[in-house]
Amino acid sequence: MTGHRSIQFHYRQYGEPKQTTVVMLHGFMGAADDWTEEITEPLIEAGLSVVTIDLPGHGRTIVDDEDDYFIDNCAAEIVRLFDKLKLPSVHLVGYSMGGRLALYLAVHSVDRINRVVLESASPGLKTEIERQRRILEDAALAERILTVPYEQFLREWYAQPLFASMSSSPEKLEALIARRLDNDPRSLCLSLQGTGTGAQPSLWENLDQLTMPLFLIAGEKDAKFSAIGRAMAERCPVAKLRVVPDAGHNVHWEQPHLFGSLVRDF
Repeated sequence: MTGHRSIQFHYRQYGEPKQTTVVMLHGFMGAADDWTEEITEPLIEAGLSVVTIDLPGHGRTIVDDEDDYFIDNCAAEIVRLFDKLKLPSVHLVGYSMGGRLALYLAVHSVDRINRVVLESASPGLKTEIERQRRILEDAALAERILTVPYEQFLREWYAQPLFASMSSSPEKLEALIARRLDNDPRSLCLSLQGTGTGAQPSLWENLDQLTMPLFLIAGEKDAKFSAIGRAMAERCPVAKLRVVPDAGHNVHWEQPHLFGSLVRDF
């Protein structure tokens, strides 16, 4: 257990634990193993330690209390995991959903976070109307997860325009879908309910208050998140943006060597 609450995190550690540590947070339907050796090796060779986590609702992490799927409790539990691992402060890398969680941690646990990399992530939705609309969309998505065969849902998910560039590597995509089958559909629904974009409070107004360096990564083929990245960089004085050519929403999957070296250099 990671404290008095009820998340038992499954995580992996790479490199020497006493070195400066990079904690990596995956996206929706992902897992700790999404951060492959191509990504972690450059960091370890540079003298960093790496911790990758299965977020609540994913992989082998166990959640007993459904309240712990909500972003505030989830973030508090991650900080308790830092305590358990004796990590006074860390660098954070987060992709998509994991990026929103990383930004939440940067805002609310500022003394524990040194540098932050956000890949294809946003500070949430700006207005209550947008958030309520998204909550309804996420509820419909959760219902879809539970009512069609899970593999069918996965194929529909990766057929979205957001992930179109991933189809250029069909064998690699098939392997990814096979790994995603390890998740439990009901747990994914609880994750959507607790840490979906609609459920997250907007962090746009917090961006200009951040003091730790922020590195935003987006794929050139992902127009939506490239635009969000530009808007974040304009609002946040400590942020810099890198738009990666020949990549879509999932930059670290499409270009893992480049992604690992970008994170290492930052």
